[in-house]
Amino acid sequence: MSILLGLRVPAYRTIMTSLIGSGIELMLVGMGTVFVFLTALVFATSFMSNLVLRYFPEEGGSLSHAEDPHAEEIAAITAAIHMHRSKEP
Repeated sequence: MSILLGLRVPAYRTIMTSLIGSGIELMLVGMGTVFVFLTALVFATSFMSNLVLRYFPEEGGSLSHAEDPHAEEIAAITAAIHMHRSKEP
């Protein structure tokens, strides 16, 4: 447009515009690459998890169903928490 008006555009402005355009292009390519990689990683992880669960099913209970703590352990934990909270800073 500046050529149509007969105005002269400084050379540094054209170079800066070109550099900014190249930088934005590089940023978008990099972000796209990361997005594709992370999406592929999610699908690969889900696939491997399903594969392991299909061919190696869990036998018995899971780790979240551990034995109930004994009364002595509960008393020791309660005493430790009480001692910790009663300390003055």
